[in-house]
Formats: sequence, structure tokens, C-alpha cells
Amino acid sequence: MKKIVLAEKPSVAKDLAKVLHANQVHKHYFEGNAFIVTWAYGHLLTLQMPEDLATDWKEWKLETLPMLPKRIGTKPLPKTTGQLHAIKKLVHRSDVSHVVIATDAGREGELVARWILQYCKNDKPIERLWISSQTQKAIEQGFKSLKPGSQYNRLFDSALARSKADWLIGLNVTRALTVKYQDNLSAGRVQTPTLALVRQQEEKIEKFIPKTYFTVTLNYDGLTAKLPQQFHTKEEAQQLIDTLSHGKVTQVSDTIKRQSAPLLYDLTKLQTDANHRYGFSAKKTLAIVQRLYEVYKVTSYPRTDSQYLTSDLKGTLLERLHAIVKVDERVKGIIKNGGKILQKQVFNDHKVGDHHALIPTEIAPNYAKMDSDDIKIYHMIVERFVEQFLPDVQTNKHSAIVSFNEIEMTLSTETTLEKGWKLAGVATEKAVVFRVGQSIPKNFSIQQQLTTPPHALTEGALLALMDKFHLGTPATRAEIIERLVSGELLQRDKLLKVTPKGKQLLTLVNPELKSPELTEKWEVQLEEIAQGKRALNAFVTEIEEQTKVLVRDIKQSEAVYKDFNLTGKKCPECASLLREKQTKQGAFYVCTSETCSYRRRKDLKVTNKRCSVCHKKMVQIDGKNGAYFKCQTCQISEKIENKSTKQKKVTKHEAKRLMQKINNDHIEVENPFAAALKNLK
Repeated sequence: MKKIVLAEKPSVAKDLAKVLHANQVHKHYFEGNAFIVTWAYGHLLTLQMPEDLATDWKEWKLETLPMLPKRIGTKPLPKTTGQLHAIKKLVHRSDVSHVVIATDAGREGELVARWILQYCKNDKPIERLWISSQTQKAIEQGFKSLKPGSQYNRLFDSALARSKADWLIGLNVTRALTVKYQDNLSAGRVQTPTLALVRQQEEKIEKFIPKTYFTVTLNYDGLTAKLPQQFHTKEEAQQLIDTLSHGKVTQVSDTIKRQSAPLLYDLTKLQTDANHRYGFSAKKTLAIVQRLYEVYKVTSYPRTDSQYLTSDLKGTLLERLHAIVKVDERVKGIIKNGGKILQKQVFNDHKVGDHHALIPTEIAPNYAKMDSDDIKIYHMIVERFVEQFLPDVQTNKHSAIVSFNEIEMTLSTETTLEKGWKLAGVATEKAVVFRVGQSIPKNFSIQQQLTTPPHALTEGALLALMDKFHLGTPATRAEIIERLVSGELLQRDKLLKVTPKGKQLLTLVNPELKSPELTEKWEVQLEEIAQGKRALNAFVTEIEEQTKVLVRDIKQSEAVYKDFNLTGKKCPECASLLREKQTKQGAFYVCTSETCSYRRRKDLKVTNKRCSVCHKKMVQIDGKNGAYFKCQTCQISEKIENKSTKQKKVTKHEAKRLMQKINNDHIEVENPFAAALKNLK
């Protein structure tokens, strides 16, 4: 008998098959003597849509809201039904005794596999592979310690609760807003409070009024001390200085300061730092670290929310250090000293959930296969890992309290005793030694200052806030931000900005849906479901009640909505107004009529087609009689060839046959001597 192993992606299945000696390659699976390894493409099924559940829900109407189905089933995604049917046949093979779930070891990975097995009506025992890296060693150890599938039933319940909550809140609120205000207005239990966080920061900036103030600074031997008091005018500051005499040191102290290394990376912290350091979006960083895990196998499982390690990993650390000995020059010294972690706080079994922090594996990197962005993120993970093996940074702060009449100011200098884990060490200030009773000259300066507004949010700062309020999970936060951008609710440059459409949306939804605290409460409850502390049905019932309130508020609202994307231009086909829409291909004008499909580019598309006169690039124009090229310099127009009539490119085989025919004809006609030799054969 054999076990069927279900991976989440073909690339992972290939790695598993290699380790499990499933060497027979088939279209939908790999097979060996003991294992059959097959794969999904992420989700192969999704929750049924409203139109699949009731005829009344096919048309978008306020009267049919809220939609609260008794049961929401799943349906296959159309593009991957072939693979789904293949998995079903494999599951029901007579020589298959067990099913091993080998999808990503997390909430969403569990959902991917369970939905597939439910669709297949699997009645065979389920086992779970739970690993944190894709190396051969990790896979071999994982298959030696497979867990019963029932151990992860509650994790599946948590994932199911999350998907149903998003269905109930997202579809109902989005339909209500879209129908009432006649525009595509998307809302959700996570994305709306995320949008609200950006808007709250913008409002702080908009309300900010800059103010001028003056400060007094003491200057002594290259050191400075600022008086905490602020003054409205320069004259007030000068009046105070005029009343002061020379200062005297009344107290001297030395303080040894220790600074521990920062904790290891979880996904959100890595995305935040990568955004600050390199300007990478959360989506890009996730894609890179997923590649480091799956393809190059040089880092552990990326979608983690922990910055700690479990105690049982201590025995693997030396092997991981040997893998990165050429990556960080400090590693050689660490290995010579036994490879022991000095930052003991990194080990905390109670703060590790499904997965430990992001760390390198025992596989050395092959830089020839990695691009520059891969290397940047990998080095960030390695650097943070190496810091755990180095001592604290130690500095000595030498301070002197200086008394000017009744006013006291503190001068201090800091020197480095131990640079510890910091690559560049700690800057050492000028060593100035003070003694009690020492006289300090009266040397003050006055600076004019201006209060500064709060900073607009970067994507990294938003990720930190989402983590603080438990908005989404490390695996979903990048997707949430992308959804806000693609829905034209959020604009992303270096800084994030809420669009006019996004601002209006926040005025139309119930204040409770905008609150991060509500979503934080839901995320805590989802975790309680995974731990068996809360029932799935109780959570869904609470979400249904919340949905009723949110839809009712939209129906009863008297708010006025203005479509800022609506233009004054009219559709040439039906005379309806055109709406400006941003797409990946640029800005388009789209007809607002539901029965009209007219659309055209806002700006002319510059093509690679060159003008036959001036050789400049021509633009594409969509005219009434079809698209054509036009040179904006010479005003020459040229018809675009239809793809069906355009001459096809000759293949290599066709070219070879044609050349053989030409050569043969040439030999027979032009070379009678060769023909005579041919006849002798």
C-alpha cells in the first residue's frame, strides 16, 4: 500500500518526490514504491458566491441584503479543475492507504488541503507533515514524525471561520455600498480598518499647525546640553541667559549601559525593515522570502509571526553557522568559540506558535542563482541571526550636572567599551572628564525651532501598525495592501495616501467597521478557535449579527457620494458619462452604462512601431473603424495588421524542409554531374 502526499505547489511536490524516491513522472503526480506525490496550485476551490446559492442573489439589490446563507459550500476554480479531478482519482486508488497533507504549515495551508479532500470525499486516514524548512534533512525528519490529521482539525476550523467572516462582511457590505452609491466600493473586515489607519495619520498631518519656538543650548568643549524649557520669543531666551552666571559641576556619574541585540525576524518585521531600507513593498518582500524558502531552501518557513526559537533548535545552530560562514565574516570567530548563542532571550518556547522565527537553514547559498534582491533579503535574515551569537553592546556614559544659579543642565560623553553585535560598533564621543566643583564657562546659544508635523505612513510603518492591532496575519497583510491599491482606495508612492474615493468610503461605512479594535478582537477569537477555546459556530453567528448591523446602517444612511473618477466626457456609443479607471496598462476611460462595453485609453499608447519617414515611435489610436498607428510628428497613419491575416513566422522544421526542397531542385536542374552520381548509388 502507498501514501498519497498533497503539496501546495508543483515545485514543493518535486522536492518532496525527490526525497521520497517517487521517481516516476506523470502529468499530475510523481510515483514511487511507497509514495504518490501530487500537488495543488494554492487554492483549487473557493467558497461559493451568492449567485451559486440563491436565485434572488444573482442580481445586486439592496432588498436582498444581508445575505446570510445557512451553509456556504465550495466550488472548483475553473482553471485548475484538471488537477483537482486527478487528485480525486489518486485518493480513491485501491492501493492508497493514507493521505499526507504537506501543504504550507499554517492556517491557510490547512484550508487548501482540507477543501480538496472534502471535494474528493476522502475517507482514508489523514496524516500531517509539519516542517519549517524545505531542505532534504527537514523533509526526512518530518516524514519520520508525521502527526495525526485530527490534531489540526481546530486549525482548519479557524481557517474556515476566517473565510466565512470575510465572505459575510466583505460581500454584504461591498454589495450594499456599490448598489446604493452606484460605484465599485469594496469594504472588508480587515482592509477597511487598515485604510482607516492611513487616513487617521493623514488627518493628524492636515490638522497640524506649525509653531515657532526658541531653545537655549549650553556649549562646552565640543559637548552640548539643551535646556528643556522652550521660549516664545528670542528676547525671553536672552533675558534668562543674562541672569545666569558661570556654572559649577555639582555631581559626576558614570553609567555602564548594555544594549541587547534585536530579536530575530518574523515576516512582518522583515517586511517593515525591507521597506525602510530598500523601499520594497510588503508583497515583494514576501515573494522573495518565499523563494528563499521554497526554491533556494536557504531560509526557514517565512509566514511566521514569532521572533523566537524553541529550545530544541539549539542542536542545529552550528550546522546553520557553517552554511553561512562565507556570508558574514564574523561567523568564523563565532564557530571557534563553540557557536553558542549569547542572546539567551531568543529562546522562548511559549512565544513560538506554529513556526519559529526566520533563520538560515543548513544549506549554503548559491549566489549565482539568486538575484540582487534575493541576496539583500537573505543577508538581512543572516545578519539578524548572527547577532544572536554576539555579546551586548556596552558603553560608558560619563555625565556631569552643571548648576547655573537655580538652573541645572547635564553634559555627558559616551565611550564604547564593547561593540558587541553591532557591525559598525558604537560612535565614541570626545572623551571629556569632569570633576565636582569644576567651573563651566557661560557659553550659551539660542536656536530658532519650528514644530514638525507627524510623518505620513510608509508601507513599512503601516505593516507595523497592522501588526500592533492584529489586522490580518503575516501571510495576508501584503495582499490586503495590494487590494487597497488595486481598488483605487490607496495610492502608493514612497508614502501612502488615501485617494478621494477611499476618503469617501470611510465616511459611508459604520464607524465600528473602521475600528482596528473590532478586527483585533476577531483575530484573537480566530486564534482561540485554533486553540479549542471557542466554537466555530458561535464565532460565525456573531459575525452574522455584525453583518446585519453594518448593512442596515448603509441602507439607512443619508450620506451623499461623489464619484471623483467620473469625467465630463461622454461615451461616443451611448452618450453615457465616462469614468476614469486606473489599470496595470495605464489609465482608461470606461463607459458608466452597464450595457455598454466602450473603453479607450486616457493617454495615447506609445508603441515600438517606427514611422517610415522620421523613424520616431508611433502611437496607437483606437478609432471608430478599428485601431491604427499614427506618427505625432509627421501625422502619417498606418493600418494595424489583423493577427489572423498577419504572415505567420516560419518554424525551424518548415524552414529545414523548404531548404531541402530548394536544394534538391537546384541539384537536379543546375548540377547534372551530381545527379549522375546520385543515379550510380
